[in-house]
Amino acid sequence: MTADIRAAAAQTLLTVLHQGRSLNDALNASAPPLLKELVYGVTRWYWKLKTQAELLLTKPLRKKDADVMLLILVGLYQLTELRIPVHAAINETVNACEHIGKSWSKGLVNAVLRAYLRQGDESKVQFNDEAEYSHPSWMITLIRDCWPTQWREILSANNKRPPMVLRINRLRTDRSAYLQKLERCGLAGAPDPLSADGIILHTPAGVVDLPGFAAGLVSVQDTAAQWAASLLPLKPNDRVLDACAAPGGKLTHMLEVHPDLGEVCAIDISPKRVKLIRQNLKRQGLKAKTMAADAAELSVWWDGHPFTGIVLDAPCSGTGVIRRRPDIKHQRKPGDIEKLVAQQAVLLDRLWQTLAPDGHVLYITCSILRAENEQQVEHFVSSRDDVCVCSVDLPAGVKGRFGWQTLPGLHAVDGFYYSLLRKTAGSA
Repeated sequence: MTADIRAAAAQTLLTVLHQGRSLNDALNASAPPLLKELVYGVTRWYWKLKTQAELLLTKPLRKKDADVMLLILVGLYQLTELRIPVHAAINETVNACEHIGKSWSKGLVNAVLRAYLRQGDESKVQFNDEAEYSHPSWMITLIRDCWPTQWREILSANNKRPPMVLRINRLRTDRSAYLQKLERCGLAGAPDPLSADGIILHTPAGVVDLPGFAAGLVSVQDTAAQWAASLLPLKPNDRVLDACAAPGGKLTHMLEVHPDLGEVCAIDISPKRVKLIRQNLKRQGLKAKTMAADAAELSVWWDGHPFTGIVLDAPCSGTGVIRRRPDIKHQRKPGDIEKLVAQQAVLLDRLWQTLAPDGHVLYITCSILRAENEQQVEHFVSSRDDVCVCSVDLPAGVKGRFGWQTLPGLHAVDGFYYSLLRKTAGSA
């Protein structure tokens, strides 16, 4: 535990919280565990930590000293959430001021952290909802409006560390055999009661430590995401499209569950993310036709031959996976939701044109907002006369009129929405 890790954490947080960089881009797989812990922790608890810091500072810091403020938050996070000895947390954080080139701030950082030790959580009496739940106020309001009796549990769950869930490749191993492999490697896990292919690790591990990961025996995928592969009714030789497919988790699982499909096409708007799809397919020994394209621009990629099944994992707010990606709380803005809803509507309408009569679209989001889920599907269904809403019944969640919703904190999975739609026979 060295001072330069605290400095690196503050500098990484500067790019995430002030420059809009994602945590995935800011931290590579080889980053030290403590660095990851500090960056994720401060991102997760930012509003609480920031409020505590502001109450302890005698005057606001200058905008150009945002890195000093973030270093204070790194120190507060260690004192409030981690089991690092107090003297080490304070001394190493103070020494980190030199590593960010601001030795003048050592006295200030030391004073703020020691003031917190004297006062403890007394400052909580002055917390507003933003600080109490560590979410932006607009997001709290939106979630509370959607789930007026469950919003506190949802926000609380968003701030907890998620379990690490694996999905075995049933074409290359079985769950019992893989659990034994984990045990031999000193990694404890248990069968996921909500997924036939799932394993829940007792303690998270790096993918490089997972036996057979490079050989495609296993992938990392939350339980709720694993349900997609079995929801779409598919037959041998069916032609299937996975739109917005990156990084390919649902695609590869579908190919494992349905190995006798016909042509399977996977598209994503980002060429960089299409490379991830191809890497995952290769690692797991699976095949699909991949291309970088905007799924809504049919003239660019569609050959005119209809699909029997379509997976539309639509671009969304990501409000159901905040516990895994706390940077979503910072990246999303109030105006984003309306734009996303419009984008989802266009995708549904355009992709419906590529669907064969009696074919199915599985509409998915990792959102908990009604505008992106039930209201989106309701609008689509009410605007057409060739749509039949199929029943969806999953191991956990809440059944709606048009689909199925899971909620963090109420169900032991991420927040996902599933709606299965069939194009009625004889329609154009």
